[in-house]
Amino acid sequence: MSALSDHASDYLRLRSALGHKLGDAHRLLPRFVAHLDAVGATTVTVETALTWARRSDADPASSVWMRRMTVARGFARHMAGVDPNTEIPPLGLVTFRQRRRAPFIYSDGEVDTLMALAHQTIRTPFRATTVETVIGLLAASGMRVGEALRLERSDVMWDDAVIVVRDSKFGKSRLVPLHTSTVEALAEYAEQRNRRPSPTSPTFFVTTVGTAVSYCDVCHTFRKLVTAGGIGNQAPSPPRIHDIRHTFAVRTLVEWYRAGEDVQAWLPRLTTVLGHREPSSTYWYLSAVPELLSLAAARLEAAEGSMS
Repeated sequence: MSALSDHASDYLRLRSALGHKLGDAHRLLPRFVAHLDAVGATTVTVETALTWARRSDADPASSVWMRRMTVARGFARHMAGVDPNTEIPPLGLVTFRQRRRAPFIYSDGEVDTLMALAHQTIRTPFRATTVETVIGLLAASGMRVGEALRLERSDVMWDDAVIVVRDSKFGKSRLVPLHTSTVEALAEYAEQRNRRPSPTSPTFFVTTVGTAVSYCDVCHTFRKLVTAGGIGNQAPSPPRIHDIRHTFAVRTLVEWYRAGEDVQAWLPRLTTVLGHREPSSTYWYLSAVPELLSLAAARLEAAEGSMS
């Protein structure tokens, strides 16, 4: 373990003790330190930080480069108090302007295909069941992938048909209601999991050796399933696992419009279930999906016609 690794561990412990959320730092800082060690650097410089942040393994149009630089800059500030030779990267070296791409909306058949392909393409039966159940839960609840993988066993409230999502993206907890069929599917998975040797992780979803399921592994496996199923071959952008969450939101809104519900009144409920910080994030779907836009326009025309 290098001196930089020790400093990185101290930095993360200090920041955590102060109450900071360090999701990116815990994941990215060890990689940055490994890069520094690999190039023989003994502290942070602008050049090493920029080289690492702009590595070609990430899409320049994504936010990855900016998040990497944010982590490197934070660590550099800490190191500046330890080593006067530290260079703190200035703001503005790496920028990112968020451009929300139109979501890929899965059909019910495509979701079913992905779940079936888990058992057809994954050799280990329990791992296949885990992937299948994760996909099913995402489709039925609209949860974020990371939220589903962080669930602990006690977070599933069986009698109330509710999942407790603790300390989500914006530091808030929320309740996510489940359909009876989803509860039954989770119970079947739990029964298989409980028949295995005692897991080392308290998470609801575990690997074949009882550890927490890796976010990267699930996303990689999902991409393979999408390819195997030939799903979204003509789509402008490849379908992502996160698009299952978009699909849940869009389908919920479409069902409300078609049922003649007061969507404006119900929208805050969907905002809460999805864990959005504010309703504007949920309103985005109205313009992102043509079907929703046309349904909203038809509702408006009908309302105006009844007033004339």
